[in-house]
Amino acid sequence: MLSVVNADGTTTNGSLIDEIVRDGARRMLAAALEAEVNAYIAELAGQCDENGRRLVVRNGYHQPRKVTTAAGTVEVKAPRVNDKRVDESTGERKRFASAILPPWCRKSPKISEVLPLLYLHGLSSGDFVPALEQFLGSAAGLSSATVTRLTQQWQADHAAFCDRDLSGADYVYVWADGIHLKIRLDQARAAVLVLMGVRADGTKELIAMTDGYRESSESWAGLLRDCARRGMRAPVLAVGDGALGFWKSLAEVFPETHHQRCWVHKTANVIDSLPKSAQPAAKKAIQDIYNAEDREHAAEAVRMFARQYGAKFPKAVKKITDDEAELLAFYDFPAEHWIHLRTTNPIESTFATVRLRTKVTKGAGSRAAALAMVFKLVESAQVRWRAVNAPHLVALVRAGARFERGLLVERPEPVAA
Repeated sequence: MLSVVNADGTTTNGSLIDEIVRDGARRMLAAALEAEVNAYIAELAGQCDENGRRLVVRNGYHQPRKVTTAAGTVEVKAPRVNDKRVDESTGERKRFASAILPPWCRKSPKISEVLPLLYLHGLSSGDFVPALEQFLGSAAGLSSATVTRLTQQWQADHAAFCDRDLSGADYVYVWADGIHLKIRLDQARAAVLVLMGVRADGTKELIAMTDGYRESSESWAGLLRDCARRGMRAPVLAVGDGALGFWKSLAEVFPETHHQRCWVHKTANVIDSLPKSAQPAAKKAIQDIYNAEDREHAAEAVRMFARQYGAKFPKAVKKITDDEAELLAFYDFPAEHWIHLRTTNPIESTFATVRLRTKVTKGAGSRAAALAMVFKLVESAQVRWRAVNAPHLVALVRAGARFERGLLVERPEPVAA
């Protein structure tokens, strides 16, 4: 193929190097399709009709079509096969199906993976064509209609996720939190309720996700009951903020689970009730509580906080003293796990990406679209979640091992064979 090259190294179709890459990709794809068809025909060359004619032969080419690949958009003429064999079970003609280029394919799987990631992480659907056309050499298959189809697929993926069996998973720790999304077509703010857990091997996993009304007790109870119905075992410890709806529902569905209040939410709640002049010192005093070396020192730090601020700001002190047992529950578990158990940061850090996406799109158009978007964001982020520190200790926690000052003092009794 000859091209006119300008002084700056560009051609009428873009840069010369991109054109060479696309032409090379086109030639390689054409050669691979030819080889695939030739191998198919050679394998069936011995099958003939009653007149001795082959049942499987070449039959020219299909109409040219453009396929968007990582190397750009290339035009392909796929070989056509005339297969006269008949399937005895169905009575229908057999057809050759290319494993390299299926009849419906207009984008390579890699491009199909890139589109939802770009959309989820900040690129609006209307920006696909001007942004990606420069890289791929074509706008084919990059319209906003593509995103509409993707959203429908995401909703189906989320529905399947919500119906999966949980009896084979054992979540020892769980975090619970909600994010409020702005819905353009809905006056109320949708609360997406998220439950994440730590399996017995120490890995983190998304357990459940659904929408609810302002994190109400009914919404949380519905999510937890559904998890129990699908076989979820009661976790040893649950971590969440001060939303009464979750704790009330947890006590109803999994009464044996221990409660741990999130120190990030608690700190923000306490600081907001103090004057600005007192906030820096109070924040430091609160940090001294949850960073203490053990429960006894943490309890002493709570009493010191009460003595320092109780006279002037009794309501702020009461926010900590009333929930002291739930705030210090993490001290009964391995010291290596404390950093994971005293906050809901595992969920909060994931929600940071969700907030970025909803900010770019100025809110999802519907509750279903918002929930599907959040689900795919969390699902894509899940592959990067690291296991908790000292993952081997998680199984001991489930087995009932006792920890004092963060150290193992009693191993569980061995189970008789």
